[in-house]
Amino acid sequence: MKLFFTFLCALLAPVQAFAELPPEVTSALKITGIPESGVAVYVQSVTESSPLLSHNADSMMNPASVMKLVTTNAALELLGPAYRWKTEVFRNGNVTNGTLKGDLIIKGYGDPSFKVQDFWRLLMTLQQAGIKKITGDLILDKDFFDPSSGVQDVFDGEVWRAYNAAPSTFLVNGRSTSFRFNAVDNAVQVNQEFELPELQVINKMRSVENGCAAWRSNMDYQVKATETRAVVIFNGTFSPSCGEKFLELSVFDDEEYAFFTFKKLWQELGGNFKGRLRIAETPDAAVKVFEQTSDPLGYVVRDINKWSNNLMARQLLLTIAAERIGAPATVGKGEEAIQHWLRSKGLHFNELVVDNGSGLSRTARITAEHLGQMLVSAYNSPVMPELMASMPIVSKDGTVMSRLKSSQSNGRAHLKTGSLKGVSAIAGYVLDANHHRHVLVMLVNHGKASDSRAAQDALIEWVHQQP
Repeated sequence: MKLFFTFLCALLAPVQAFAELPPEVTSALKITGIPESGVAVYVQSVTESSPLLSHNADSMMNPASVMKLVTTNAALELLGPAYRWKTEVFRNGNVTNGTLKGDLIIKGYGDPSFKVQDFWRLLMTLQQAGIKKITGDLILDKDFFDPSSGVQDVFDGEVWRAYNAAPSTFLVNGRSTSFRFNAVDNAVQVNQEFELPELQVINKMRSVENGCAAWRSNMDYQVKATETRAVVIFNGTFSPSCGEKFLELSVFDDEEYAFFTFKKLWQELGGNFKGRLRIAETPDAAVKVFEQTSDPLGYVVRDINKWSNNLMARQLLLTIAAERIGAPATVGKGEEAIQHWLRSKGLHFNELVVDNGSGLSRTARITAEHLGQMLVSAYNSPVMPELMASMPIVSKDGTVMSRLKSSQSNGRAHLKTGSLKGVSAIAGYVLDANHHRHVLVMLVNHGKASDSRAAQDALIEWVHQQP
């Protein structure tokens, strides 16, 4: 009887988490020279209340782009998967025989997914509303976000790279120009995906068959920009074996890009406009013509997480700030809203530093344990399907498309990655061999963090093989 009681107590006792890393993970770390002290790991079944594995899980770490999981989870719960951004169009003047005798006003609300084709649709709707000619100016109303949110904070000195672009209430195409490179007949072609006449490309690229692994390091560019136009000069080599490659640069600010795009599309639609651009609030006397809405948030978060879009994540944090605390939005309001949301769920993350919400930050912080607890909570929430669908599927798409192709965990994990200099992270959900789902978080903060991929993959496989 005593033996039975002891056995029963053992069954009912809480399971202690492994503190030591699995041997496969430890071995992979040793090979790369990454100490275990620079690694935090947290693994927990979504149906359990305690972790299966916890290593340095209470250490504050920089999560890099894995921070997007916090931002997108908060947005899905606070705004709802059906939330849509609006873009409003006003006129300040009368319309006679198709002519607006006054100004056209566009008021943005931070839509992170507003593409050129959305702008075309907006302007087509405007013409269908009876406006073909505008005698006044184009006014952009940007008061939904605080002006400080639009100040560029260059993360790594790459001032022209699209990922460093600042948020905007009216963001067209992420204010980014996508340059397409391909080699044809021993010559390298460089073209704008959406060509603006104010942007000139000078192509000094040469076609050389030298492989494609380091195509980006074989070329460089210089940008010469003014308020009215820009010149981009490309130098270097490009290999025909690369097929097509793309480089996204933000050579205009948000206002210039929007204005140049407006003029091009309006002219192509047969409209007449000779005015200038002004930034101002919508006048009280202005008349609303219509509003256009975005795709639902449940769709938009897929672009943010699957392809780790920094600017879209920053736009989303500011949207949370404006909708939950009030316009004009600031990063501080966004952080406040997320902390309040976490506390309402019984999650007290005192160490959490959301910063700009994208993870493109040296100050962002979270523990592996808290990120894991949030993911467990998210799995048991009504927005779980939308959050999980937004995450890259191992070996199938997004930022983990090339990983674990020959592993049994192929296609059985939804994982968000993150990387900065000295930081490598991965977090999400892994389905084990018996169809039980686990939360996995691995944060590496070390000078050799970029070499930790094999250790991360070993952890994914270890979780997948759990009985």
